[in-house]
Amino acid sequence: MRQATAPWGDASSGATSESALYAKVTRRLLPILFISYLAAYLDRVNVGFAKLQMLADLNYSQTVYGLGAGIFFVGYVIFEVPSNVILHRVGARMWIARIMFSWAILSALTAFVRTPTQFYILRFLLGAAEAGFIPGILLYLTYWWPAERRGRITALFLAAIPVSGIVGGPLSGMILQAMGDVNGLRGWQWLFLLEAIPSLVLTFVIIAYLPNSIEKAKWLSDSEKATLRANIAREDATKSAHASIGSAFKSPQVWLLSLIYFGIALGIYVLSFWLPTLIKQAGITQPRDIGLMTAVPYLFAMVAMYLVSRSADRRGERRWHTVVPTLVCGLGLALSAFGGHNIFLAMIGLTLATAGASAAQAAFWSLPAAFLGGAAAAAGIALVNSIGNLAGFLSTWLVGLLADLTHSTNGSMYFFAVILATAAFAILLVPARLVNR
Repeated sequence: MRQATAPWGDASSGATSESALYAKVTRRLLPILFISYLAAYLDRVNVGFAKLQMLADLNYSQTVYGLGAGIFFVGYVIFEVPSNVILHRVGARMWIARIMFSWAILSALTAFVRTPTQFYILRFLLGAAEAGFIPGILLYLTYWWPAERRGRITALFLAAIPVSGIVGGPLSGMILQAMGDVNGLRGWQWLFLLEAIPSLVLTFVIIAYLPNSIEKAKWLSDSEKATLRANIAREDATKSAHASIGSAFKSPQVWLLSLIYFGIALGIYVLSFWLPTLIKQAGITQPRDIGLMTAVPYLFAMVAMYLVSRSADRRGERRWHTVVPTLVCGLGLALSAFGGHNIFLAMIGLTLATAGASAAQAAFWSLPAAFLGGAAAAAGIALVNSIGNLAGFLSTWLVGLLADLTHSTNGSMYFFAVILATAAFAILLVPARLVNR
């Protein structure tokens, strides 16, 4: 009589084999995506460091800076959905490469602006060039990893934001301080030129190494491809009600998520573009020291992103893992304003805000991907990101305007804290059955 094989033995062996397969995919794809986003984010927000010098050199007001930094998001929003739909149709490899090449050139050209109008035009074009990159990668992740694995992968990808602060802050500070007047260019000009180089180089890395799909991955065997396809197909079968472009625009949940992300993005971008200024206002004056201090909040943010996303994946719970970090971000912004010129209190507040914003962003992006599939995922994720990124325009412009009017950023920090608290409670309006698994 043949003995029955213990069912848990087979399951355990299969699970181990599948985990090894996903580890292989992660090692192959994630480093390229991570480094590309790091370079992208550095090019997007290095204007926050350039501001420390360029405003005086070009005689720009805080309002001019805030409007110029924010106009980036106007171009970004206009071209976001079309860009992501194109990526879904033509493939990630060439489209992501196109995005990276165009933004590298435009970012470098910012070194030569003179008038506010030139600054506005280049920032608008930079936003248009980068449109589709983040939602495009988030869409690309849905081609490879199922929901139960995607949370941590998304967090690792989005960790490029805090890493850009950890690496880019000290680097930008050193460039500003060390490269001033070298070959007739100011430090802020060298900042734009030097930090555009990684994006330019990565254009060709993407073309060479990023496969458009599971089928195009030459480093996978036929059986490995079959396993990956089956897992994605099984998940896509649960999303049939939200599989077309039209269904994404008609879904109340997509619009609700868009408004929620608007609140979360306010916290993300006010820190991205104003963190060096906020640290300077707290009493740190030298560009190199400001750069080093900006690394501290981002170190905590990187840890928070990973722990929150890991917990969400293990528990299959998404809403509260987004709510709590969003509230922490709002609390941190309020504390940074309350601390004023007390560098200790200000840094605690900025660290809480940065960690909360980063963890909330990583957890949030598991929500739309949980119930959108196919073309709806391309359009829906882009729509959510587009509306959310309007917050980038509002936050940067509003902080600059209020800083000129009141000679303080405190009022805007308190205002954004209230919006983040509202966004946190709105997350609970998203049905748990749609996003928890």
